[in-house]
Amino acid sequence: MSEPTDEIPIDETSVRARTLATPETLTSDEMAGAEETLRTLSSYFDATVVGQPRLRRALLATVLSRGHILVESVPGLAKTLAASTLARSVDASFARIQCTPDLLPSDIVGTEVYDPATTTFRTELGPVHAHFVLLDEINRSSAKTQSAMLEAMQERQTTIGGASHPLPAPFTVMATQNPIEEEGTYVLPQAQMDRFLLKEVVDYPTPSDEIEVLNRIERGTFDKPATPVASTADILHLQQLIGRVHVKDSIKRYIVELINVTRRPGDFLSSEHARWIEYGASPRGAIAFLQVARSNALLAGRNHVVPDDVVSMRHAVLRHRLILTFEAMAEQVRADDLIDAVFDSVPTP
Repeated sequence: MSEPTDEIPIDETSVRARTLATPETLTSDEMAGAEETLRTLSSYFDATVVGQPRLRRALLATVLSRGHILVESVPGLAKTLAASTLARSVDASFARIQCTPDLLPSDIVGTEVYDPATTTFRTELGPVHAHFVLLDEINRSSAKTQSAMLEAMQERQTTIGGASHPLPAPFTVMATQNPIEEEGTYVLPQAQMDRFLLKEVVDYPTPSDEIEVLNRIERGTFDKPATPVASTADILHLQQLIGRVHVKDSIKRYIVELINVTRRPGDFLSSEHARWIEYGASPRGAIAFLQVARSNALLAGRNHVVPDDVVSMRHAVLRHRLILTFEAMAEQVRADDLIDAVFDSVPTP
């Protein structure tokens, strides 16, 4: 009688299927084409928006990853300009929705309108049915209106009168919010926050950047008509290439270990840091890291992911996914500092 073994028998059929399903490595021609398109989009953005390379990278990574982004800063720091500039760089439909407390869900997704001439109802699609949607000051809309965006952001469709209406592809929501004014604002529920791939925080410009803003105003840079430099087909092609950017298993384990630390901070972080984290990131956090890492690799001109592709956007991926304790908020503990502590606790592969 043969000795018992713990080895799992190999299913050659499943192995062959996984091998065939493995995406092919991006060719040099595909990399060159992607690099040219991304360089053109970046140049278009920099020609209008001054001194925001991190925001530009976050916006591009969001579009490439088929995600949505939340941009936060005090008023006047070009949040709306940055989002609209990226949208105008592509020959696609663009809608800007100014969120107010009296905004209704039907104002966003659309509604059924009675036509007396035909005695029937016709569907009028709302502004969310665009390739790029800018939700300006999203935290000024009511919770009911905010919830109307959940189906659009997650399912990429809306439901009007019981009928589903698919959204165009590509579809990206770029929302902005002002963190310093609380009157007339509604805090975004965590379920909706988690559906944003990234949350980018924009800081004040440097003095030299602010001088350049004044110079561009004098030259009339912001008054020039926009001319798209890419098409929706270009964006869809880039999104397809993202899925073929190679990710080693060691990088995937690294991502999962980082997410696990946020859920069990007491086992990995110092007591000082662990007591500030109440809840960690959901599996959407791991998915976001994988998507963003692939986008970062393509933006850097590589067909494979390296650890720095995960590290470089750690704050944008996690800052809206960590739920801090009441004591942490009372003492104004920064989520970014806790994220740094999480990354310091996990060895880089």
